[in-house]
Amino acid sequence: MARKKQRFTDKSPTAYEFDVFKPGTLDLSGVRLDQTVDKKAAEAEVLDLQEKLFELQVRYWLEKRRAAFVFEGWDAAGKGGAIKRMTALMDPRGYKVWPIAAPGEEERAHHYLYRFQTRMPPRGTIAIFDRSWYGRVLVERVEGFCTEKEWQRAYDEINAFERMYTDDGVTVLKFFLHIDKATQLQRFKDRERDPVKNFKIGDDDWRNRKRWSEYEEAYQDMFDRTHRPDAPWVIVPANDKRAARLTVLKAAIAALDE
Repeated sequence: MARKKQRFTDKSPTAYEFDVFKPGTLDLSGVRLDQTVDKKAAEAEVLDLQEKLFELQVRYWLEKRRAAFVFEGWDAAGKGGAIKRMTALMDPRGYKVWPIAAPGEEERAHHYLYRFQTRMPPRGTIAIFDRSWYGRVLVERVEGFCTEKEWQRAYDEINAFERMYTDDGVTVLKFFLHIDKATQLQRFKDRERDPVKNFKIGDDDWRNRKRWSEYEEAYQDMFDRTHRPDAPWVIVPANDKRAARLTVLKAAIAALDE
């Protein structure tokens, strides 16, 4: 039996609005990926935004507020670069970046959300997740690491998990970095040729690429069922890395400054 999809369409002011993000219209097929920015102008704007983000980090520390930023996206979409620009001027004592890989033996002995709950930000700090709890409805779903019953029920579990924190005052914003298939292929090849970056490309990346359409369906289901006003998704066009970094910085500032 086909399940009924739920699409969140709340228009409240807590759903941050940008040129690339409108509540209720999160559809990968409709995202323009041809956006470009001038290199010199972008670098100057990035610096201004980084300074503003640092000011907000200090405010969060003084007011003992908390925030969590989630980064998901296609392989080679530029998540690491965006996180690097986000944290460039931030005080390292006030934030933590969590690179998420496969769970360890101890973590597998608990509910899959356990390892993320232990990484949520203490008061006055910001947590940044490079991959996240959405792995249950993405890679675990597509690669068969969990049952259909497990990933189907995960949407409700994830919504409840995030709501628990947003109700407690935590700012939550989720980024999805979106690129097209041709851009991904070029970046894969560039990584293989670069002795500094070739550790970033492996058999798993090429295997995942072959399942592009399955991941695309999983991403759209994720938006349809977990895009909420209190913890919205921002789809970031990322064919142009500079444009993507600007979008991430602006969205993060808007979320923290609300």
